[in-house]
Amino acid sequence: MTVVLVTGMSGAGKSTALGLLAQRGFRVVDTSHGDWIELEQLPDGGTEPRWREDLIAALLTEHERSGLPLFLAGTVYNQGVFYPRFDEVVLLTAPVSVMLERVACRDNPFGRTAEQRTKIAADTAEVEPLLRGSATLEIDTRAPRDEVADRLAALVESSTVD
Repeated sequence: MTVVLVTGMSGAGKSTALGLLAQRGFRVVDTSHGDWIELEQLPDGGTEPRWREDLIAALLTEHERSGLPLFLAGTVYNQGVFYPRFDEVVLLTAPVSVMLERVACRDNPFGRTAEQRTKIAADTAEVEPLLRGSATLEIDTRAPRDEVADRLAALVESSTVD
Protein backbone atom coordinates (compact mmCIF):
# COMPACT_ATOMS: atom_id res chain seq x y z
CA MET A 1 0.00 0.00 0.00
CA THR A 2 1.42 3.36 -1.02
CA VAL A 3 0.35 6.63 0.53
CA VAL A 4 1.43 9.85 -1.14
CA LEU A 5 1.01 13.21 0.56
CA VAL A 6 0.57 16.01 -1.95
CA THR A 7 1.34 19.29 -0.24
CA GLY A 8 2.00 22.88 -1.23
CA MET A 9 0.75 26.40 -0.81
CA SER A 10 -2.70 27.68 -1.77
CA GLY A 11 -2.93 27.80 -5.54
CA ALA A 12 -0.07 25.38 -6.15
CA GLY A 13 -2.42 22.87 -7.79
CA LYS A 14 -3.15 20.22 -5.16
CA SER A 15 -6.89 19.99 -5.82
CA THR A 16 -6.40 20.04 -9.59
CA ALA A 17 -3.84 17.23 -9.43
CA LEU A 18 -6.05 15.12 -7.17
CA GLY A 19 -9.03 15.69 -9.45
CA LEU A 20 -7.06 14.32 -12.40
CA LEU A 21 -5.87 11.35 -10.36
CA ALA A 22 -9.45 10.62 -9.27
CA GLN A 23 -10.52 10.65 -12.95
CA ARG A 24 -7.88 7.97 -13.52
CA GLY A 25 -9.42 5.80 -10.82
CA PHE A 26 -7.08 6.48 -7.92
CA ARG A 27 -8.37 6.95 -4.39
CA VAL A 28 -7.81 10.56 -3.39
CA VAL A 29 -8.64 12.55 -0.29
CA ASP A 30 -8.39 16.33 -0.39
CA THR A 31 -8.36 17.35 3.26
CA SER A 32 -9.49 20.86 2.30
CA HIS A 33 -13.00 19.40 2.02
CA GLY A 34 -14.96 17.67 4.74
CA ASP A 35 -14.17 17.30 8.41
CA TRP A 36 -10.45 16.51 8.10
CA ILE A 37 -9.31 19.91 9.39
CA GLU A 38 -10.05 21.82 12.55
CA LEU A 39 -8.99 25.33 13.45
CA GLU A 40 -6.83 25.67 16.52
CA GLN A 41 -7.02 28.93 18.47
CA LEU A 42 -3.68 30.68 18.77
CA PRO A 43 -2.66 32.87 21.73
CA ASP A 44 -2.74 35.97 19.47
CA GLY A 45 -6.43 35.35 18.72
CA GLY A 46 -5.83 33.92 15.27
CA THR A 47 -6.40 30.37 14.13
CA GLU A 48 -4.26 27.72 12.51
CA PRO A 49 -5.63 24.80 10.49
CA ARG A 50 -4.58 21.37 11.67
CA TRP A 51 -5.54 17.85 10.72
CA ARG A 52 -7.87 15.99 13.01
CA GLU A 53 -5.30 13.38 13.88
CA ASP A 54 -7.90 10.75 14.82
CA LEU A 55 -9.50 10.94 11.36
CA ILE A 56 -6.22 10.93 9.45
CA ALA A 57 -4.92 7.99 11.50
CA ALA A 58 -8.12 6.03 10.86
CA LEU A 59 -7.91 6.77 7.12
CA LEU A 60 -4.32 5.57 6.94
CA THR A 61 -5.09 2.43 8.95
CA GLU A 62 -7.98 1.63 6.60
CA HIS A 63 -5.65 1.99 3.64
CA GLU A 64 -2.97 -0.19 5.16
CA ARG A 65 -5.56 -2.98 5.08
CA SER A 66 -6.76 -2.24 1.54
CA GLY A 67 -3.46 -2.57 -0.26
CA LEU A 68 -4.51 0.19 -2.65
CA PRO A 69 -2.63 3.45 -3.23
CA LEU A 70 -3.90 6.66 -1.69
CA PHE A 71 -3.18 10.27 -2.61
CA LEU A 72 -3.80 12.62 0.30
CA ALA A 73 -3.61 16.40 -0.15
CA GLY A 74 -3.21 19.08 2.44
CA THR A 75 -0.95 21.62 4.02
CA VAL A 76 -1.37 21.93 7.77
CA TYR A 77 1.05 22.53 10.58
CA ASN A 78 0.72 19.04 12.11
CA GLN A 79 1.16 17.02 8.90
CA GLY A 80 4.68 16.03 9.99
CA VAL A 81 3.15 13.78 12.65
CA PHE A 82 2.18 11.44 9.81
CA TYR A 83 5.34 11.58 7.70
CA PRO A 84 6.47 8.12 8.88
CA ARG A 85 3.26 6.69 7.38
CA PHE A 86 3.72 8.33 3.96
CA ASP A 87 5.74 6.65 1.24
CA GLU A 88 6.20 9.95 -0.57
CA VAL A 89 5.77 13.61 0.36
CA VAL A 90 5.37 15.59 -2.85
CA LEU A 91 5.64 19.37 -2.80
CA LEU A 92 3.76 21.11 -5.59
CA THR A 93 5.21 24.53 -6.35
CA ALA A 94 4.65 27.52 -8.59
CA PRO A 95 5.75 31.15 -8.45
CA VAL A 96 3.66 33.33 -6.13
CA SER A 97 2.36 35.32 -9.10
CA VAL A 98 1.02 32.12 -10.70
CA MET A 99 -0.59 30.94 -7.45
CA LEU A 100 -2.27 34.31 -6.91
CA GLU A 101 -3.60 34.23 -10.46
CA ARG A 102 -5.01 30.75 -9.86
CA VAL A 103 -6.73 31.55 -6.55
CA ALA A 104 -8.44 34.53 -8.13
CA CYS A 105 -10.54 32.31 -10.38
CA ARG A 106 -11.00 28.98 -8.60
CA ASP A 107 -14.09 27.61 -6.86
CA ASN A 108 -12.49 27.72 -3.40
CA PRO A 109 -13.05 31.28 -2.10
CA PHE A 110 -9.77 31.43 -0.15
CA GLY A 111 -7.43 33.88 -1.81
CA ARG A 112 -9.91 36.39 -3.11
CA THR A 113 -9.34 39.11 -0.50
CA ALA A 114 -6.23 41.28 -0.33
CA GLU A 115 -5.55 39.99 3.20
CA GLN A 116 -5.72 36.37 2.06
CA ARG A 117 -3.50 37.05 -0.93
CA THR A 118 -0.95 38.68 1.37
CA LYS A 119 -1.12 35.59 3.60
CA ILE A 120 -0.49 33.29 0.62
CA ALA A 121 2.62 35.28 -0.32
CA ALA A 122 3.87 35.36 3.29
CA ASP A 123 3.19 31.65 3.83
CA THR A 124 5.01 30.83 0.62
CA ALA A 125 8.09 32.67 1.85
CA GLU A 126 7.92 31.16 5.34
CA VAL A 127 6.33 27.72 5.03
CA GLU A 128 7.30 26.48 1.57
CA PRO A 129 11.02 26.15 2.49
CA LEU A 130 10.01 23.96 5.45
CA LEU A 131 7.88 21.78 3.19
CA ARG A 132 10.72 21.56 0.67
CA GLY A 133 13.04 20.30 3.41
CA SER A 134 10.83 17.30 4.12
CA ALA A 135 9.62 16.57 0.58
CA THR A 136 10.78 13.49 -1.28
CA LEU A 137 9.86 15.08 -4.61
CA GLU A 138 9.09 18.59 -5.85
CA ILE A 139 6.94 19.22 -8.92
CA ASP A 140 6.64 22.63 -10.57
CA THR A 141 2.96 22.90 -11.52
CA ARG A 142 3.59 25.28 -14.38
CA ALA A 143 4.02 22.03 -16.29
CA PRO A 144 0.92 20.79 -18.12
CA ARG A 145 -1.68 19.39 -15.70
CA ASP A 146 -1.58 15.91 -17.21
CA GLU A 147 2.20 15.82 -16.85
CA VAL A 148 1.87 16.65 -13.14
CA ALA A 149 -0.71 13.87 -12.74
CA ASP A 150 1.51 11.46 -14.70
CA ARG A 151 4.44 12.13 -12.36
CA LEU A 152 2.25 11.55 -9.31
CA ALA A 153 0.69 8.38 -10.74
CA ALA A 154 4.15 7.00 -11.52
CA LEU A 155 4.91 7.01 -7.79
CA VAL A 156 2.32 4.30 -7.18
CA GLU A 157 2.50 2.34 -10.43
CA SER A 158 4.50 -0.55 -8.94
CA SER A 159 1.93 -0.98 -6.15
CA THR A 160 -0.95 -1.30 -8.64
CA VAL A 161 0.71 -3.81 -10.99
CA ASP A 162 -0.07 -7.50 -10.33
